[in-house]
Amino acid sequence: MGPSPLCSCCLSLLLVLLGGCGESPPEDSAGESRPRRVVSLDYCADQYLLQLADREQILALSPDATSPFSYLREQARDMDTVRAVAEDVLILNPDLIIRSYGGGATATAFFERAGVPVLQLPWIQSVDGDDENGIPGAIRLVAARLQQTARGDALIDGYRQRLARLRASSPPGNLLYMSAGGYTSGPGTLIHDMIATAGLANYMERPGWHPLPLETMVYETPDRVGAAFFRSVNREQQNWSASRHPVATALRDRSTSVVLDGASTACGGWFIADAMEALHSAERP
Repeated sequence: MGPSPLCSCCLSLLLVLLGGCGESPPEDSAGESRPRRVVSLDYCADQYLLQLADREQILALSPDATSPFSYLREQARDMDTVRAVAEDVLILNPDLIIRSYGGGATATAFFERAGVPVLQLPWIQSVDGDDENGIPGAIRLVAARLQQTARGDALIDGYRQRLARLRASSPPGNLLYMSAGGYTSGPGTLIHDMIATAGLANYMERPGWHPLPLETMVYETPDRVGAAFFRSVNREQQNWSASRHPVATALRDRSTSVVLDGASTACGGWFIADAMEALHSAERP
């Protein structure tokens, strides 16, 4: 749900009431203030905030922070949450909001008009890009805004060491990525880049996201299947998807298939290395 519309006078009154609530955040040696009342509005933003910020900097996470698709769900236990609704967020008097999609398309402009800085996470498209659309670049962006540069650099270094180990050898064959909702992913996506970095060829050659090609899978069987689920193969929220079709379940039951923690691929982050390592180490066909 996005921020609810507020009339100008209501918003002005709310800001006046909030104006005296917060203290000035401490400054670093360069004279810049480190944010210490940070709110994240969706589970993708939650991961970056939980990993890079001091706990004292975190004011509230999204309600999805402890959901099965949230990678750092255990770390988020017992932490305060807030809905991505204008009144709920502003009454907390945050000094920084981090979001990916939370609050809807107009959220960034709305909160900035209310005087609250917003860090918009980029659309992640690359496993190892240094620009903001790559995972290392996104880490660096958030770490800099939180004034946690050393922590961000350490995270990037550890992540790239994992990637280097993956690239040192290439297992043979191709792989079909299977989401819980019954979709797979081809070139031009982060999932495709993940499969390539794990040293495998992508079974899906068409760009973008597509329903599982069940009929083709019967006659052109993939060498491996990587199935990303959030609870288990048999305990998903969907009552029906192509991933439950007998063709799909038979492929998942093979020794060359691996069930991934769906949270490792639900958002673009360093934790995608978990999925790549699992795919790389799957039994050879």
